[in-house]
Amino acid sequence: MKKKPMILAFALGTCLGIQVSAQNPNIAKQVHHDRIFLQDYSIKNVGSLSTANQFSLASDRNGVVQILEGNQLLRPYGGQFQVNGKLVADRSYLPMKDKKVLAIDRYQDHLVYIDGEAVFSNAWAGVVFLKHTLSNPTAFAGGDDFTFLAAAKNKLQLLKKGKAPYAFSLPAGVNILDVVFDAAQNQFWILGEKELFSFSPKSRTLTKAVTADQLTAVAIHAAKNQLVIGTKNGFFTYDLKTKKQSEVNQKLPWTEITTIQSDAQDIWFGTTMGAFKMDAAGEFSYYFGERWLPGDQVKDLIVQGNQTHILTENGLGTIVFEEMTLARKAEILEKQMRERHLRHGFNSSLNLLEAGNLASGQLDDSDNDGLWTTMYLAGEAFRYAVTKSPEALQNCRESLEAMERLYTVNDVEGFPSRSFERSGYIEQLSDPERWQHASDPEWDWKSTTSSDEVIGHIFVFGVMAEIVDDPWIKAKSIELLDAVMTHIVKNDLYLIDFDGKPTLWGKWNPDYVNSFPTSVGDRKLNSSNITAMLQTAYHFTGKEMFKEKAFELMDKYGYLDNMMRPMEGIGRSGDDGDDWAKMLSDGWNHSDDEMYYVGYWGLYRYAFDKDLQAKYKESIVDHWEAERPEKEGLWNIMTALVQPENFDLEESIWFLERHPIDLIGWTVKNSHRKDIELLDANFRGQLTKEVLSPSEIKIARHNANRFSLDGGSGGKTEYSPGDIWLLPYWMGRYLEVIK
Repeated sequence: MKKKPMILAFALGTCLGIQVSAQNPNIAKQVHHDRIFLQDYSIKNVGSLSTANQFSLASDRNGVVQILEGNQLLRPYGGQFQVNGKLVADRSYLPMKDKKVLAIDRYQDHLVYIDGEAVFSNAWAGVVFLKHTLSNPTAFAGGDDFTFLAAAKNKLQLLKKGKAPYAFSLPAGVNILDVVFDAAQNQFWILGEKELFSFSPKSRTLTKAVTADQLTAVAIHAAKNQLVIGTKNGFFTYDLKTKKQSEVNQKLPWTEITTIQSDAQDIWFGTTMGAFKMDAAGEFSYYFGERWLPGDQVKDLIVQGNQTHILTENGLGTIVFEEMTLARKAEILEKQMRERHLRHGFNSSLNLLEAGNLASGQLDDSDNDGLWTTMYLAGEAFRYAVTKSPEALQNCRESLEAMERLYTVNDVEGFPSRSFERSGYIEQLSDPERWQHASDPEWDWKSTTSSDEVIGHIFVFGVMAEIVDDPWIKAKSIELLDAVMTHIVKNDLYLIDFDGKPTLWGKWNPDYVNSFPTSVGDRKLNSSNITAMLQTAYHFTGKEMFKEKAFELMDKYGYLDNMMRPMEGIGRSGDDGDDWAKMLSDGWNHSDDEMYYVGYWGLYRYAFDKDLQAKYKESIVDHWEAERPEKEGLWNIMTALVQPENFDLEESIWFLERHPIDLIGWTVKNSHRKDIELLDANFRGQLTKEVLSPSEIKIARHNANRFSLDGGSGGKTEYSPGDIWLLPYWMGRYLEVIK
C-alpha cells in the first residue's frame, strides 16, 4: 500500500458529557455513555418487474407484504440480511388467483383490494365488498367507517356499505394519479398531473386546491398538518390550515419523485434514483445502490413500524431499523470478523466471485496483511484490557502467531515479510513478482515490505506489551519489536530485503528523508514515524542505541523540526523537488494519515520526556485540526490520547453509529445529488463542504478519502470490520471516552 502513485444509524437522544479520568484524576475528558440508536440495514428480495406502470405495494398488521405487478399478487420470500430472497406468486387465498386485482392498499392495518367489480378484503371475515361501476380503476383510498373513494382516469365513486355509489368527475383531461385520505380534516385528496383537489365525503364538495406542473405524488404529513406534494423536479408543501403553498424544494438527494409516505416526524421519498428519508430537522438519509436496494427506480414504498419497504424495478428492498447499542454492534461485527475474515490469523478481505454472494467468498492476500492485522490485533488488545475476555485473549495469541511468522518464514534477520502462503500458488496471488520461496518448501513469502507495514508492527507491539497481561504475549511482542528495530538501526535506518537492498519505502535515513523539500509530506511523516519507532523500542527494551539514534536524528538532522512543521505547509513540491518528490506530493495521501496516527501511540505515549511530549502533542493536534472535516472516527478517537477534553467525540460516535454493518463493497454514487455543495478542486481532495454519512459512501479503510462520492467494488469484496470499526470502538473503550 504505502506508497503507490495515486492515479447507519440514527441516535435517540444524546449521551455526551465531561468526566474526570479514572486513570488520571487531573484530566477531564469527554465521555460517551452507550445508548440505544437505530441501526439501518437492508433485506433484499429480488425479481424483475416487467409491467411498465401498474404497481402497488401494501402490508398488513401481521407484517404480510404484497406487491401488485399488473394483475398478479407477489410476496417477498427468503430474504435475510446479506442473503437475497426473491419475489414469488402469492397463493395464500385460493380465489385470489381468479381476481383481476387493479390496486392494493392498507386500511385499518389490513390489506384491501380493488378489481373491476368492487373494493374488497379478505380481512374482517370477508364482509368488506363494495361494488363500483368504474372502468379499470387504478387508485383508491379508505376514509372513515369503511367509506372508500375509488378512481379511474378522471372518474370517481364514493363507496359506502348499504348505499349506492356516489359518482362524480374531475375536469376532462385530468388523469388521476393517486387518492389519499386526511383523517384530521375528514377529506380525500385527489392528485392529477397538474392539479390537486380536495373532496369532502360529508358535504360531497370538490375543491381545487393546487395547480402546478409535473405532479407525481402526495402524502398527508399529520405532524405538521400539511400535504407533501412531489413533482418531477422536487417537492413542496401545502398547509392544511392556512392553505398556503411553499416554494419547491430542489436541494434533495434526487428531485424526480415517484412516491411519498409520511411516518410520524419523518417523510420518505421514492425517486427514479433511490429513496431518501427527511427527518424533522430537514436532514436526509439516502438509500441508493445495491447496499440498500435491488434497483434504482422506486415504484412505491410503505413504512411499517421499524421497516420501510421500497419497491424497485428489480425487486423489494426492506430497510430495517433495529434498536442497537455500540456494544451490541461490536458483537455483530466481531462475529463477522471471526467467521469470514481470518487467513492464517491475518485480518483479510473476502473476495466474492459473485457480487454480494458471501458463499462465493475466497480470503484475499494483500500487500498489507501485516498492517491490517496489527490494526485488528490492537483492537482485540484494547478489548481484552477492558473486558478481560478469554476469547479476546485467544484472538490476540492467534494473530500474534501470524505476526511472528512474518519474521521467521524468511531468512533475513529482523525483516518482516508482507505476507506468506502455502507454496504453489504465487501466480494466483496479488503481485506475484514480489513473492519468494521460503527455505521450507511448503511455504512462500512476500517481500518488498513497506514503511506502513513497519509502523503498524511497532504500534501493535507497543500496545500488546503495555496493556495485555499475558507473559507470552508481552515477551513475544517485545522480542519482535526488538528484532525489527535492531535490523533497521544496524542497517543505517533502512529496511533491507532478501536481495541486500532497501525496500522501496523502508527508508528513514537522513539522506533520504531530508532530500525532500519541506512541503513534501514524506519528510515530516518519516521523521515522525522513526522517532515513534525508536522511542517504543527504547521504552520496552531499555537499549540505549535506540534512544541515542532518536536524539541524533532530532538534534543533528532536524527530525524534530521536520515533525513540528504545521500540516498547512504540506503541498506540492514545485520546482524544488525532483520527479519522485513531485509524484509523492501530487495530492493529499490518506495512507500517510494512517501511518501518522498509528505512530502517534508510540510517539506520545512513550515520549522520552515531558517537554518532548508537549511538542508531540502540538504536532498531533495540528494534524487533527486538518483532519476534522472528514469526521474520521479513528483519527478523532486517537486524538483523545493527547487531548481527551477536546477531540470531536460527537463526530466519533456519529461515525461508529452510522457505519453500515453490511461491509460488502457495493458500488455507490453520490455525485449526482442536488443536496451537496461541491467545492473546487483542491490539494486535499475534499469534494464537498460536508462529508457524507458512512452509510452513504463506499466501504473504505482508514487510508481512504472520506470525501469520495462514488466508488466501490461492484459487490465483489467484503471488507473486514477488524480494522475499520472494531479498532476505533475498542480504543475508545480503553481510553474511557466510550463507556
